[in-house]
Amino acid sequence: MAKILVTGAAGFIGSHVSERLLGRGDEVVGLDNFNDYYSVALKEARATRLAKHACFEMVRLDLSDRERMAALFAAQRFDKVIHLAAQAGVRYSLTNPHAYVDSNLVGFVNILEGCRHNGVEHLTYASSSSVYGANTTMPFSIHDNVDHPLSLYAATKKANELMAHTYSHLYRLPTTGLRFFTVYGPWGRPDMALFLFTKAILEGRPIDVFNHGKMQRDFTYIDDIAEGVVRVLDRPAAPDPA
Repeated sequence: MAKILVTGAAGFIGSHVSERLLGRGDEVVGLDNFNDYYSVALKEARATRLAKHACFEMVRLDLSDRERMAALFAAQRFDKVIHLAAQAGVRYSLTNPHAYVDSNLVGFVNILEGCRHNGVEHLTYASSSSVYGANTTMPFSIHDNVDHPLSLYAATKKANELMAHTYSHLYRLPTTGLRFFTVYGPWGRPDMALFLFTKAILEGRPIDVFNHGKMQRDFTYIDDIAEGVVRVLDRPAAPDPA
């Protein structure tokens, strides 16, 4: 049994990943700041489900709080870390840029430092398909250039990949980033397209369509994401000589 920190545990992906880890017997410490980017009640409901497990503990903490984050890592001595917490949303970054800097950049440094100084075996973290930005070649590949992000959110996710790579190189910290494509399923986020479309249909309202209906998007079911995260967690990245 491993002791695992899951950040964003009251979030959509984080709650499902936590359930999967608890189901196989791991001890999970969840971290979340329960912000109001979308329904706090939904996040509380997810946390209540997780609290039914004897091996689960929820910590209410903001990633950007350097001192409390350092204290958490020092006290808990995690074996592994799954970092899923972030300020999400592309449009929101246009009007609230500092939220992305605080959570996605300052918060990520605090995660990296906590892992570095406390012997964490593997850091698995969420990147995003948004890093592909202006790329037009389909399907996307990990070998594609990702130097043209189209939003601050995407830029912070690209920065996370570079920061993790640097810590892996300097401190031999095994890190693995996962570029999630739009995730859907039970307990999902109400601001995502699938739920917005469904709600409009149920209420007899038209569905907003952009770019003359020519847009395409890849969707991934939550169970596949959760399984993938756990499988990756169990296989720490090997050192990259480059």
